[in-house]
Amino acid sequence: MFDVVIVGGSFAGLSAALQLARASRSVLIMDDGSPRNRMSPAAHGVPGWDGVPPAEILIQFRADLAGYPTVSFLNDRTDDISGAVDAFEVATESGECVRARRIILTHGVRDILPDVPGLDDAWGRTVLHCPYCHGYEVKGCPLAVLATGPMAAHQAHMLRADWSEDVTVLVNGVDGLDQQALSAASIRVDARTPLRLESGDGIRVTFQDGPAADFAAIFTAPKVDLAGSPAVRLCVGMSGGPMGPYVRTGPMQQTDIPGVFAAGDLATPMWNVNFAVGDGARAGAGCHQSLLFPDYIPALEKDAA
Repeated sequence: MFDVVIVGGSFAGLSAALQLARASRSVLIMDDGSPRNRMSPAAHGVPGWDGVPPAEILIQFRADLAGYPTVSFLNDRTDDISGAVDAFEVATESGECVRARRIILTHGVRDILPDVPGLDDAWGRTVLHCPYCHGYEVKGCPLAVLATGPMAAHQAHMLRADWSEDVTVLVNGVDGLDQQALSAASIRVDARTPLRLESGDGIRVTFQDGPAADFAAIFTAPKVDLAGSPAVRLCVGMSGGPMGPYVRTGPMQQTDIPGVFAAGDLATPMWNVNFAVGDGARAGAGCHQSLLFPDYIPALEKDAA
């Protein structure tokens, strides 16, 4: 019986584990080794680690935890979670089963990228999700926003305001964009259908008709999905974000299931390494407090709906 099983071993999960390790609580971190930002060559805006590859940061995080004898790792995918507070059972894809008094969910979300050939290969390098994370490196260059929904206009206005005077929205068949407001902000709108993306020094877009277009980078906001995830199997309460569902949490990252906490990308509509580390630390502290004082941090009440 572990005090805590943490499902997901990236930034949020390791941050949560560190708080519990320093209280000498027994922690098992279950992770399959495929963090969401594994495609990115650098994490930007992270104090002390600006421009360092995410994988290198995670190696150091794990090295920090190696000094605590109550922390262990299991390289496996979580298949199911059952039971209740003080008596959870976690089953893995390989058939192992472990027990825990508390659960912290930090397994992230699944990105649903626009269906444009070549985009998968460029994801994280010349197709990007966040101006705060990657905008500075392409500042002043021709940029595009590949629309996935109304948030495309928001991204375009941000990029035009502080990162580039040359911004184009690739409509990509998306309805509901205020093209008049975009044009008024000197943002170009291209309604042609993208056929393929090709990466080189930047990225080239070929269209169904007319000439190709070249950009330093394309920004896009992927839809996200939690279908089939441990969070869904536990039936934790969800909220609807602009790009998809996320787990609702209280002030100490508690969910509406007693003994279950959540942090990182699956528990926020806005994704960032710094947010994940901070929320993970809060989840670890909240989880520890719940072990000491079960009534001090109650579960988040479910919505009437």
